[in-house]
Amino acid sequence: MTAPSARPTPRPPGRGAGAGAALRSMARHRHLIWQLTRRELAARYRGSLLGFLWSFLIPVLMLAVYTFVFSVAFQARWPGATTSRAEFALILFSGLIVFTLFTDPLNRSPTLVVSQPNYVKKIVFPLEILPCVAMGTALFNAVVGFVILIVAGVVLHGGLPWTVVLVPLAVLPLLPLCLGLSWLLAALGVFLRDMSPLVTVLTQILMFMTPIFYPLAAIPPPYRRIVGLNPLALAVEQVRGFVFYGRGPDWPALAASLAAGLAAGWLGLAFFQRTRSAFANVL
Repeated sequence: MTAPSARPTPRPPGRGAGAGAALRSMARHRHLIWQLTRRELAARYRGSLLGFLWSFLIPVLMLAVYTFVFSVAFQARWPGATTSRAEFALILFSGLIVFTLFTDPLNRSPTLVVSQPNYVKKIVFPLEILPCVAMGTALFNAVVGFVILIVAGVVLHGGLPWTVVLVPLAVLPLLPLCLGLSWLLAALGVFLRDMSPLVTVLTQILMFMTPIFYPLAAIPPPYRRIVGLNPLALAVEQVRGFVFYGRGPDWPALAASLAAGLAAGWLGLAFFQRTRSAFANVL
């Protein structure tokens, strides 16, 4: 009589698996992602007097500061726009929303894993969802910002063009790109603790290399092509076109940007999965 074959020992989900297994794991744990996102948003304002109201006040205050610096101190005016400071502020604010949506998860990514050693060492936890949680909180803040932008546009201008509903198309390619970079930086942050300050510096440089405080058309043609390689440039320009000028989408550019973002997302997740088996040894 032959002995029964030994049952293989199950391994923790996603550990040592590829990017495809990680995507399936994230689909299974979508409710966990939602719960962690809610908990993080609640923890951010827990104990504060104004609570979630800060989600509205912070972007409004930053908008006021940037508007004063550029439209009052520097006497800057947007080419082709009216001379009103309110219009300049709204155009500026739209670019800042897109920029913050992209860079907030990136700035947090290098410490996502190292700040949660218990998730790595003591319990079975789908580490690949951590950048998704950071992206979820950034999306919440971006939605709040766009609500403020739309309400202000309606109040100040009496309405906005119908193309404002196309704004999600403009930011869609940024999401997989941001997640891919977040997975990459989260993995590198385990082994290289200098990643956090380096990313902070690079995102500050990226702010001025993105057409937030100026239109892309204002840059001389030789440099315009260089700035145009910045994936944020297309998103910022498309959002402005949808919200303020009633322009239709640039379908070929959006399709190419989405394809590049999906490729970057897959590569970043694959790198995270390839290196995650060494996280416990380093931490």
